[in-house]
Amino acid sequence: MNKFLMPAALAAALAVLTGCSSHNISQPAASLTGDVKTDLKADVAVGEQISGQSEVNILFNFLQFGGDSQYADGVAYGGAGGGGLPFGPDPISAVKSAAAYKAVKASGADLIVAPRYELSVQDYVVFKKVSAKVTGNKGTIQSIR
Repeated sequence: MNKFLMPAALAAALAVLTGCSSHNISQPAASLTGDVKTDLKADVAVGEQISGQSEVNILFNFLQFGGDSQYADGVAYGGAGGGGLPFGPDPISAVKSAAAYKAVKASGADLIVAPRYELSVQDYVVFKKVSAKVTGNKGTIQSIR
């Protein structure tokens, strides 16, 4: 009986002496946001109406495929209630940015003046199609002073 009790007691003693531990040190950090102020003013010539369209397919609410690969940069497009996951790429912002890129590129504009977006979401439970159309006026920068 002692032969069987000895290994069990040894195993219990080792389990008590060894264990798992976790170590965490938190360090408060300053925010990385900054404000840039400038006294530059741009003269923008407003032209004719321009538009652009884009769409993306989403599988299982997070796998995007079939969309565009070129996007407008420099503007934060918010996805108002996109219905997606709280992490990963935002399909609403991506499709709006791609539509803006197409409108600016096709017209030769520098920017879109007063952009208006029409969004369409077709949801088929496991598959979703998000489409965006942007319309606005062609903006061409004449000078910056």
